[in-house]
Order: sequence, then structure tokens, then C-alpha cells
Amino acid sequence: MDDTDAAIAQAARTMLSTGDWVTPRLDGVAFLEKPPLYFWPMAVSYSLFGVHDWAARIPVALSAIGLAWLTAAFGMWAFARPAGLYAGLCIATCIGLFLFTRIQIPDVMLTFTIALAMWAFLRALDEEEPHPRYWAFVLAASLGAGLLLKSLIAVVFPVAAAFIYLFLTKQFFVRRTWQRLRPISGFFIALLIAAPWHILATLRNPPHFSFALHSGPGEYHGFLWFYFINEQLLRFLNRRYPHDYNTVPRIWFWLFHLLWLFPWSVYFPAIAKLSYKPVDRAGRTRLLALCWTGFLLIFFTFSTTQEYYSMPCYPALALLLGSAMAMGGDWIRRGTRVLCTVAAMAAVTTFTIFFAVRNLPTPGDISSALGHHPSAYTLSLGHMMDLTFDSFAYLRPPLLIASLAFLAGALGTIRWLGWRAFLSAALMMVLFFHAARLALVVFDPFLSSRQLAEAILRSPPGQLIINRNYYGFSSVPFYTNRDALILNGRYFNLEYGSYASSAPDVFIGDEQFKKLWFDARRFYLVTYAERLPDFEKLVGREQLKTVATSGGKLLLTNHSSGAPDL
Repeated sequence: MDDTDAAIAQAARTMLSTGDWVTPRLDGVAFLEKPPLYFWPMAVSYSLFGVHDWAARIPVALSAIGLAWLTAAFGMWAFARPAGLYAGLCIATCIGLFLFTRIQIPDVMLTFTIALAMWAFLRALDEEEPHPRYWAFVLAASLGAGLLLKSLIAVVFPVAAAFIYLFLTKQFFVRRTWQRLRPISGFFIALLIAAPWHILATLRNPPHFSFALHSGPGEYHGFLWFYFINEQLLRFLNRRYPHDYNTVPRIWFWLFHLLWLFPWSVYFPAIAKLSYKPVDRAGRTRLLALCWTGFLLIFFTFSTTQEYYSMPCYPALALLLGSAMAMGGDWIRRGTRVLCTVAAMAAVTTFTIFFAVRNLPTPGDISSALGHHPSAYTLSLGHMMDLTFDSFAYLRPPLLIASLAFLAGALGTIRWLGWRAFLSAALMMVLFFHAARLALVVFDPFLSSRQLAEAILRSPPGQLIINRNYYGFSSVPFYTNRDALILNGRYFNLEYGSYASSAPDVFIGDEQFKKLWFDARRFYLVTYAERLPDFEKLVGREQLKTVATSGGKLLLTNHSSGAPDL
């Protein structure tokens, strides 16, 4: 897909092709926002399987599988086998994990390292653990790997949760606690893992030191300033530059967890009935999960946040849910009845929509029936606001499958309780995820520019020009493996790196574009269809030859010979 998805995949490909595994680049411009474990697994996958879109997704897919396994293993160790399996089932089939692993963001990998660190922390402290030194090493290694995935928050979250736990259990000032955790040796282990890349990135992207608390157009302070001060401190304070992001309203950030953990969120009330007394392994795990979740949610209550930022607390919530589900009781039975009601209502709603749109015409692709709300696109789910009633006509098969999925869930949860009801809910989600996957295929022309890229590959060679935001058409450079000139697009993610002295001259304005467009060389321009009148005014309608259209986007060229149509 366009935006982050293809941009990150292309940066990983550039790492592999250039051999520069230190500084990620997009279109030759230093892309300093993300740590390297964002890109290295994808680059390795490319080297093994070739550069394909599916190869780019392998690391995220394996991380999601690993997270489900880790949560289940953690739960079985802490509680018992049923609770562990339920915890793994919760994380594997909740909406949040499915939704936020459809795009190339490292949060599922970060969540894995944090969950592993939390488990290692408890095991290192457990008096029955025969190998506390090994688990102290795992804890340190997890923190070091987390630093290479999402910088300081990968350490702040687990360390803060651990400190709160130690204070509550009165272990913070106990000497034996620190003897088992080995913080000094752990610090050097984490440093050994994380420091080399940070040092190399600093040396290769000078200036090396700057402590300015502001930035603006034309200012470049090097890697270290951008990565730590701008991306960590100023983002937390909502003063980061460029301000290419938005924040979810606080109340929705909290309430959305009923959706992200669905269908298992119906059992949240049962969590309140659990024992959090640290008198046994189960109680200690529940208390740590509470500290873990509480700190993370409160942290983002006072910071800028996206919908998926709370993913690192999903395993903690899954552990609490799995423990409650294994214990059973009135609140679990009530939760199952609530789930039955919600599933039945969802089945009726989706089937009603399917029936209402069954005869609506579906000309072209789904983009023609969607609304447009650009101000919402800085949120990860902003495109959901583009849905209109008519757009559901393009989603008839997914709607039908979703209605059958919800119907199966409703029937299973009305007939059974306990583990049979849990399996029915899991089956419902598997079918629903299949419907969602089919819906994403329908949205492909709108969310991706792959068809435009394929048209370029069938056309005579030429220089690619992207109108405005590189991210808006990032799948074109990925699928064509071509760098691009960027017209009036020196903003957002590529702006800061473009001010480095070593940055390539890929940004052009209207006058440069006009000069190039009348050149004898062939150029290809990708732009949104709504921008066509601007170019007709700039170079004349007769100078714009349409090569392809897809998803409300255009591929234009300045020379007509040999230009194929889709």
C-alpha cells in the first residue's frame, strides 16, 4: 500500500542494494525517523526470497505468530495451561493485532520484546527459577533489541512497569532483587547491542551534537538531535517538526481498547475479580500486568498518540483475560452473553447492508464511491472516514462472509459456555479476518498505486515525477524500483533529511517541472486526479497524455508514443 507500508519496504530494499545498513534512505534522502530493526529483517527477507511485497511482510507475520506463542507460554508459566492457551488465543484473534499488522510498522516487534522483557523480569526474580542469570541476560537483550526497534520507549515502558511493581511488592530496596536482576551487567549487554548502530549513525550523519529545542524549514541538526530530541522529547511535547502527525482524542484512545481487544474485551469486568496479591506466581504476574498496562496507558494520555501506540500492553491485557477466562465465574458467563448479543447485532447489521446494496451499480473501482477527508489521514485509521453507503456495494462478498462469521459466533456463544464458547469466538474472528482481507483487496486501487507502477513498467523508459507527498505514491517507487523527482513535496517525512548537505537534488518546483515537461526526454507524472486542472493550467491540456488511471490517481506522460492503456 501507499504511505508508510511501501515507503518502509523501499527503504529496506535501498539498504540491501546500496550496502548501507546504517542510514535508511528514501529516494536517496536520509530517513532518520526509525531505528534499523525497522528495516534489517525486511532486507534479510529480500536477500533470501527476492524483493517482493510478500517478502516484506514476512518479518511482521513471524513477529505476530511469535507474540501469540510468547503470550501463551508466559500465561502457562504464570497460571496454568488453560489460562496460557486462552491468553495466546486472545492476542492471536483480537482485532487490534490483525489491524495493526496490515501495515509495515514495528509495533508488533516492539510488543514482542517488551513482553519477553516482562517475562524475563519475573523469571529472574522467581525464587523457584533455577537459571536467574540466564533470564537476567534475556531481559537485558530484550531491552537492547527494543532500543533498535523504537528507541527509548522500548526501555522506558518495561523499566517503569518493573520499578512500579518492585515498589508495590516492597522489593525495590532489597539487595537480593538487584543481585538476581544484575542491572550493571544488563546495562552493558543492552549497550553492546544498541550502541554500535547509534554511534555509526551519528558519525555518518553530522553535525554530531546539537541541543536545540526547536527546528524549522531549512534547519538540519544531524542524526542525534533529530532521533532523540525531535523524535522523543519534542514529539512527546507535541512540538516535533515537521508536524506530520495527529493525535487521537484521549477518551477515544482509552475506549478504543474495547475494539482493539474485541471479542475478548467483553470479559474485561471479570479482570476486576482477580487477585492481585503477590503471594504466588499467578498473583505476581497479574500485578505486573496491571503495572505494565497502567503505566503505558497513562503515559500516552499525556503524550501525542496514534491508535496503535498502546499495542505493547496487549499481552498484559491478554494475560489478565486468559487468567479470568480460565477461572470462569458469573462475569465470564455474562461476558459470553454480551458477546452473543454483539455478534448477533453485527450479523444482522452486515447482512442488512449487504441486502440493501445488492443491486447497486459498481462502476470503476471503489475510489469513485468513497468520500475524501485528508485532514483525517494523519491518523492510522483516517481512511475509515471515507466510507460511504454506496461504497459498500463494492464489498458485497466481504459483507456476506462477515455476516456469516458473526452468525457463527452468535450461535456458538448462545449454545455453549466455557472453552467451547471461546473457540466459537475465535472461529468467528478467523472468518471475519478473511472477510477483512478480501475487503483490503477491493480497496487496493485506492490504498495502493500498484496498477500505475505496472503501467510504467509496460511503457518506454522515462524519469518518474511524484506530485507533492512522496508517501502518497510510495508504492510506485517500490514496484518500479525507480527513484523519483518530487514536485512541490519538500515536507513531512523527507523534509528534514532533505536539508542535509549530502542530500540529492530531487525536489523541484513548478518552473523546473515545466522546463522538464517540454524536454525531449520522457517523463512520467503520478498525481491525484483532482490535481489535473493545475497541470492543465501549468503546461496545457495537450501536453498531458494519460497512460493509466486507478483509484482516483493518474499516470501522465509528456510523450504519447508507445504509451499503453490499462
